[in-house]
This record gives sequence, structure tokens and C-alpha cells, in this order.
Amino acid sequence: MPWASPQGLLIYDYWSRILLRLSKKADYALMAVRHLALRTGPSSASAREIAEQYDIPIELMAKVLQRLVRARLLISTQGTRGGYTLSRPPNSISVADVIQAIDGPFTVTACSTDNNECEQYSKCSIRDPLWQIRERIAATLGTVSIAEMAAESDAAHVPVAHAAVIRR
Repeated sequence: MPWASPQGLLIYDYWSRILLRLSKKADYALMAVRHLALRTGPSSASAREIAEQYDIPIELMAKVLQRLVRARLLISTQGTRGGYTLSRPPNSISVADVIQAIDGPFTVTACSTDNNECEQYSKCSIRDPLWQIRERIAATLGTVSIAEMAAESDAAHVPVAHAAVIRR
């Protein structure tokens, strides 16, 4: 059965092969955004607080959080009571939003973008079907909100859709 690990999103097929793996930074971004979604009220959390909660190097967490700020998913406040807060309600931020803010657009193959430098580009018979798969994966991840992730009580076995893609 497919599932996601608490350390990050991993989509498995029936034979337990990893078909989708997020970068460590995307894992950390999802952990941080979920952490912020679980906070009550408008209080902010520092990069240090989040990093220490999940045993992540603070420098790396700070870079991830800044990338999320640049993507307008988080708001950064300076000062002694400063930190990071979600820029909008957690039910309006999707898993796809967070992943793409960190890793960029989803890719399935080397030619998953409009870049047609591949020698096989004009003759490729699987490019369009793979692009459709990519779009379905992005759409599926776009339907899962951070609020849903935060509400999940048993994060060790979150069901996810089947997919056949490898992220690098």
C-alpha cells in the first residue's frame, strides 16, 4: 500500500520501490510549514525553534525558510519576538506549493520542461504521456493542503496516490 513517511513524502508502489522522492530541502520545508500550521494563534516560530524540534541544521532550515518567504508562503518578522508565520491559512497552501517553492517544477524525465535539447525530442513517443503524468502528480499534490497534513494524527502512514516519477 502506498504511504508517506514522517520524514518526507515518499510514494511507493505495491512492490515497495520508491517512485517519488523529494529533496531533503523539500522534506524540511514541509516539516516547517506543518510545524507553523500546528501553532495556535498568530504566534511566530524562529528558524532555531523549528530546526531544533526536528534535528535539522539551523543554517539549512534558515535557507529553506527564506526560500518559502520568497515564494510568499511564509512571512518573516524581524526582532526579538520575530520569526516565521504562514502567509495565509494552512488550508490554502498545498503540498505542491511548498515542494515547488523549494525544488521548482515537478519533473518526470530530463525533457520534462519545454527545453528541447534532447537528441530524441522530435522523435520521442513517450514525452507527451509523461508530461501528462507529471501534470496529474502536480494536480494530486495540489489537492493536499498543509491543514490536512497538520490534522493528520498518524503521520507515519498517510495514504497518497499512486505515481511513477523520480525527483532528483
